Amino acid sequence: MSVADAPRGTAPGLGARLSSHWFAIAVALLLLIALGLRVWGIGHGMPWAYNSDENAHFVPRAIGMFGHDLNPRYFVNPPAFTYVLHAVFLVWFGGREGVSEAFASDPTPVWIAARLAAAVLSTVAVGLMVWAGNRLFGRAGGLLAGALLTVSFLPVFYSHQALNDAPTLAPICLALAGAAGVLRGGSRRDWVIAGAGLGLACATKYTGGIVLLAILAAALAQAGADRRGALRGLALAGAAALAAFLVANPYALLDVSAFADGLSHQSDASADEAGKLGLTQTNGWRHYLWALTWGFGWLPLLAAGAGAAALARRDRWALAMLLPAPILFIAFMGAQERFFGRWLMPILPFLCLLAAAGVLWVVALLARRRPGLRWVVAAGVAGIVLLQGLVMSVHIDRVLSREDTRNEARAWLSRNVPAGRKIVIEPFLPGSWAQDPGLPSTRTSTGERWLKWPTSRSDVDPKTGERVPGGVVVNVEDYERTLRPELIDAYRRGRFCWVVVGSHQKGRALAQPDKVPGAIAYYRRLEREARLAARFRPYDPGAKAVPFDFDRSYVYFPLAYERPGPEIWIYRLRGAPCGPPVDVR
Repeated sequence: MSVADAPRGTAPGLGARLSSHWFAIAVALLLLIALGLRVWGIGHGMPWAYNSDENAHFVPRAIGMFGHDLNPRYFVNPPAFTYVLHAVFLVWFGGREGVSEAFASDPTPVWIAARLAAAVLSTVAVGLMVWAGNRLFGRAGGLLAGALLTVSFLPVFYSHQALNDAPTLAPICLALAGAAGVLRGGSRRDWVIAGAGLGLACATKYTGGIVLLAILAAALAQAGADRRGALRGLALAGAAALAAFLVANPYALLDVSAFADGLSHQSDASADEAGKLGLTQTNGWRHYLWALTWGFGWLPLLAAGAGAAALARRDRWALAMLLPAPILFIAFMGAQERFFGRWLMPILPFLCLLAAAGVLWVVALLARRRPGLRWVVAAGVAGIVLLQGLVMSVHIDRVLSREDTRNEARAWLSRNVPAGRKIVIEPFLPGSWAQDPGLPSTRTSTGERWLKWPTSRSDVDPKTGERVPGGVVVNVEDYERTLRPELIDAYRRGRFCWVVVGSHQKGRALAQPDKVPGAIAYYRRLEREARLAARFRPYDPGAKAVPFDFDRSYVYFPLAYERPGPEIWIYRLRGAPCGPPVDVR
């Protein structure tokens, strides 16, 4: 059997009965659902972006480009999404003056515009996923693959963030559509599409380059029938990939040293053991397999396994195109010292296609005796496979559409703690949280509403526990390692009578109390010697607190969550003189 004659699906006849008219309607409906799931709750947390990566990377750098040339001067993350945001801000706000004024006075419109860009690109990925699935397994396969990507939890959640994770899915799906075209025929256009998708994926997120394996598999399939044609196609795809990469990341060539430094830093960061306090899992491979059960779904995973088994019998080149990438990706990423669920997202399109093949195969088996009920069976099986993702995606959208606990806590502080007072705020919040947007306070030298304890410095080295004359800079990841009971005496001496504690920090210590006994003793003393003035819980009334986890505590996956944010405790130290508000006027 030649490549061109390879079977286009594992449920013959199912896609053929779907006319182009109804197929177009189904795709349009799917895209509307995908967009709806990705924009519902998109304004969560405003006017603050609480995700530290969202707050630090793409939006500020896209704005910064208005003050200099288009060199991002930062390549730890590739700049394609930054350029997209720069263009969006140019159109939306009219350029430097408009976006700078908006970001300074009320950053909400800027964040919303950036998040909408991510949501739209993620929705485009769904359409491209349908195209790739259609080319591999027919119309029904395309709709199934697109539906799986539509409701998968990780893509839905991270489409609400101005990060490059969800946008990277679009070029990956484009490359898969091109590779599928190569596998099923191999026109020049397909090679160009595959290469362009690869280049754009790498320019958006470096790990998006995993889609290269699919292109190589399709090329090997073609080489069996036309070796020279496959080599020419690979050369064409390579040229298209390089061109697309340089269009979306031109300073990789124009500023080679900065680009190399960024790549080196990214590699070091993924292998760095810093910030491991609070880990509930220490095995990267086990962690990623576990993350797939909720980030993608149990039944979709089983369907992907069934799809791999079906393709092993019916379409081995399609299997070669889809299966190696997830296996090798997890093998490599699981060997790193740091691992997070969202880093799995580049392989989700592969799993969607495998799961679509599995659903089609199961439908073919179940409907063999009753062909007339094929569509009923297909709807039932697809509904079951999609159910977990749909339920959890609706859950997270409902959570994100409600008030964040961090906003509630700030509103309480604004009402009850006068401006200029001294307070201790654990570093689970962005620095701008203490400032009224567009209205810097005249009561503090920093312009913040309250005078904050310097949690970014400590006279204890977090790595050794030794005293350091003059102190050291402490990053957010090491904060718990610097806590000790004596700090409460220092708070009193300095008239810092209010202490704000968040479970995103405290939870790390509680997860591994043996590693930070000083922090445990600190929290116990704080509870003994302070009055709990206010408490803000993100959970349903009566629900138990969710144990800290570096993934699910930030994406609010458990159904116990009612609203976004950590649990927050606000304490008033007994015997601590607050004194009058500071006035620097």
